[in-house]
Amino acid sequence: MQYLYAFLAGGALCLIGQVLIDKTRLTPARILTGFVVAGVLLSAIGVYAPFADLAGAGASVPLSGFGHLMAEGVREAIDKDGAIGILTGALTAASAGICAAVIFSLLAGLLSKPKEKK
Repeated sequence: MQYLYAFLAGGALCLIGQVLIDKTRLTPARILTGFVVAGVLLSAIGVYAPFADLAGAGASVPLSGFGHLMAEGVREAIDKDGAIGILTGALTAASAGICAAVIFSLLAGLLSKPKEKK
């Protein structure tokens, strides 16, 4: 059942994104930012954690899961370090994913033959 829940949750998030692309005049960048902010807000009111527990990777892999991860990191850092945790918590929690994105982007740039757009 875990795979089914992950598939349905991830599919629902993708469906929401596709509807926003097709039916609104929002740019993809604004939609992606909206997903991250929605993850933070849903985490702040306590809704995203139970959803992520139920859906697994279907909720933790999309951008809303990144927002949830940052919000949880800030919450833990504030409990541990006080007010400075507001600035350090999100980056500490998401550092592995950010590092992987930088390294894989560098490798893709080195292994591909980029061309200028005409």
